[in-house]
Amino acid sequence: MKLAQLTDKISDPDGTVEISGLTADSREVQPGFLFAALPGVNMDGHTFIPGAIEKGASAILVPTGTPDVGVPMVQSENPRHELALMAARFFEGQPRTIVAVTGTNGKSSTVEFLRQIWSFADKKAACLGTLGVTTDDGLSPMHHTTPDPVSLHRAIHKLSEDGIDYLALEASSHGLVQSRLDGVAITHTGFTNLSQDHFDYHDGFESYFVAKARLFSELAKAGSPAAIMVDGPWGRRMADLARDHNLEVMSVGWEGEDVRLQELHPLAKSQTLTLDIHGQLHSVELPLAGEFQALNAVLALALALQSGVPERLALEALKTLHGVRGRMEAVGTTRSGAPVFVDFAHTPDGLDKLLRALRPHTMGDIHLVFGCGGDRDPLKRPKMGEIATRLADHVIVTDDNPRYEEAAKIRAAVMATCDGATEIVNRKEAIITAIGALKAGDALVIAGKGHESGQIVGDQCIPFDDAQVARTALGAAGGSHD
Repeated sequence: MKLAQLTDKISDPDGTVEISGLTADSREVQPGFLFAALPGVNMDGHTFIPGAIEKGASAILVPTGTPDVGVPMVQSENPRHELALMAARFFEGQPRTIVAVTGTNGKSSTVEFLRQIWSFADKKAACLGTLGVTTDDGLSPMHHTTPDPVSLHRAIHKLSEDGIDYLALEASSHGLVQSRLDGVAITHTGFTNLSQDHFDYHDGFESYFVAKARLFSELAKAGSPAAIMVDGPWGRRMADLARDHNLEVMSVGWEGEDVRLQELHPLAKSQTLTLDIHGQLHSVELPLAGEFQALNAVLALALALQSGVPERLALEALKTLHGVRGRMEAVGTTRSGAPVFVDFAHTPDGLDKLLRALRPHTMGDIHLVFGCGGDRDPLKRPKMGEIATRLADHVIVTDDNPRYEEAAKIRAAVMATCDGATEIVNRKEAIITAIGALKAGDALVIAGKGHESGQIVGDQCIPFDDAQVARTALGAAGGSHD
C-alpha cells in the first residue's frame, strides 16, 4: 500500500513509497515497513529510528517537529492516534457491529457472555480482550486486554475476513488513553463499574474516570447505543456524560431504569434472576453463581438487545451461559464435596464482590488464598487485606506476581490489615494447604491470577496455573475436578 493511502501527514509530496507493514516495535521491522517512533513512559521511540532504518524501514511516524531522519516521515501532533488510523486503513475491513465495553471489573465476562448470546441467536460472533480472541471455534490468546493498534486492527481484519459480523471487545483505560482503539468502527458501547485499580498509572479516581469516559465522549458516534451499569455514583455519572454526548443510553443494574435486576435467588451452583425489562417482569435461571456474574450477564443482555437480538432469544440465551476461564471458575470439589473456585479478582472492589457473591452459596466457611501484584498500585494492598479478613473465614496470604518488587514487602502490606491470616510464601503450597483444610459445606476461592498461566518474578514468567495446581491437589487428596 502506498504511504499516501495511509495518511496525508507525509514529508515527501507524492507519497509513492510502498509500505508493506506497520509496527511500533523496532525488533519487528522488516524491509518496507513503517516504524512508529512513539514517545513512551520508559523508552522513547526516537532511540530506535536508526536501527529501524538499518533494517529497511521505508517511513517513520514521528511527533511533529522531529528533524529529518533520511526517509519519508509522517509527522503528527498525536502519533499514537495517527498509528491507529493508519492501522485501520492498512487492515481494511471490520465487522458491521462492534461493541466496546469498559470498566474496572467484569469486562471479560460481559464480552464473552455477549458473544454467547449472539451465537445462541445464530449470529457469527467473536469477542476480544484479556483472554484473547474467542469465536465458536475456540480461543486464540493475545498479550494485552486492549492490544496495540496494529495487532488489534490485524485481528479485527482477520475476523471480518472470516465472516464475523458481531464483535465485542474490552476497552481498557490504558488502551483508551493510548489511542489503541482509535480507528475501530465502534457501533455500541458498554460500562460495567469503576473502582480502584491502575493507580500506578492513573492519578486517582478522577483521572481513571476520564480515561474510561473517552470511550463515550470521543470514540462513540453521536446517536449510538450505550448500555451503562448505573449502580453507584461513577456509573450514574458515566450515564449522564453519555447522554450529554447524545448517546442512546440504556440504564442497567439494580438501579437500572431500562433493564433492572429486581431480585436474585441463589441456588447451589446457579441463581434465579427476576428482571424488569422496560416494565415487563421475567424470571430466568442463570447457570452461574455469584451476584457479579448476574450483573455481567444482565449488562450483556442489555447490549444484545441494543444490537438487535430479539428479547425472547436473549432471555433464553441467559439460561445457557457458561462461565469464563478464571472468573469464579469451578475447578473441582474435595472428597467431602467442598467446591474450589479460581477468580481473577485483583482489586478491592473485585475481591469484595467475589466474597460477597460466594457467601450465599456456602453453608460452611469461606477459605481464601490471595496476594497482590508487584509494581502496581500499592495503596490497594491494605484495603484488600481488610476486605479479606472481614468477608472470609480463613485467609492465606501468598505471592501473586511480585515482578521487580520484594515479595515479602508486598505480603507485609497485606498482612498488616489481615488479622488472623496465615502467610505462606509459596503459592502452590498455599493452595494445597487451603484445600487440605476444607470441610463439608466449606468453599475455597483462589483469587488474583484467574486465567493466567504464569507467575511473574523479576524478568521471568514461571509457568503457574492456579486452576491446574488446584485440580492436581484435589486429585491427590481424593477429590474430583471439573
